[in-house]
Amino acid sequence: MDLSGKVAVVTGSGRGLGLAYARALAAAGASVVVNDVDPAAVDAAVAEVPGSVGVAAAVGATESAERLVATAVEAFGRLDVLITNAGILRDRVLWKMTDDDFDAVIEVHLRGTFTCARAAAIRMRAQGTGGRIILISSPAGQRGNFGQTNYAAAKAGIAAMARTWALELARSEITVNAVVPVAATEMTRTIPAFAPAIEEAERTGQPYPAWLRRDEGLGTVDDVTGLITFLASDASKGITGQAIGIGGDRLALWSHPAEKSVVHRDGGWSAAEIAAAWNFEQETYGIPAAK
Repeated sequence: MDLSGKVAVVTGSGRGLGLAYARALAAAGASVVVNDVDPAAVDAAVAEVPGSVGVAAAVGATESAERLVATAVEAFGRLDVLITNAGILRDRVLWKMTDDDFDAVIEVHLRGTFTCARAAAIRMRAQGTGGRIILISSPAGQRGNFGQTNYAAAKAGIAAMARTWALELARSEITVNAVVPVAATEMTRTIPAFAPAIEEAERTGQPYPAWLRRDEGLGTVDDVTGLITFLASDASKGITGQAIGIGGDRLALWSHPAEKSVVHRDGGWSAAEIAAAWNFEQETYGIPAAK
């Protein structure tokens, strides 16, 4: 996949998945602006990603978003691709989650995605040559996850924003999609069902076992980069407004929320009538436990 001549901004690309995205885009020929809140991580990423420039800033504030876009334009003359990967965790069950826990995660994930996408959309529309906005969501945003009120809400909002912005930016030929990655990161290494297999693979240098890669859809960070590169390319021109999962050997299209079962009653429904008629097969919720 050739991305020569394209310019990309990748937020949260000082390490982990974001750094893998930046490396893959550069390997395909793109010029990349890397970003992290940690200046040392930015410097290390710039040294690792050929031809890149870096911006040390916390996403969320409008000023940070505009600085990222301005850096791309100043360094490379344009902006074609935005990947909003920056994020933090403040996991707590509902009754223990503080205002600061909630606000910090929403600020980085949800507001950071909004401000960066807005700045990118303004630039891309002004250029008049289309563009690619790739938002990073999560299985937690699709299904919910214990102890992650803030994170799940933000990631669900990101998927909703992808569908909304796909509508709004269609005439400008700017596609917007949400990627739902599953990869071995510092977070997933702590999951008891995954940790022994990940540790063994890292110790021996052998691939992750088939049950992990296929059944659980979990692989390395580099397993996610093919989808990112594809969505950043001209080959993905007709794909927008989608939530696409990838991890290990699995590639999946997530369904959008839709009415599953509908019944009607002339004159409407009282509480007693709902109780008498309730026969819906309820939806499952929560990320399924690893097998």
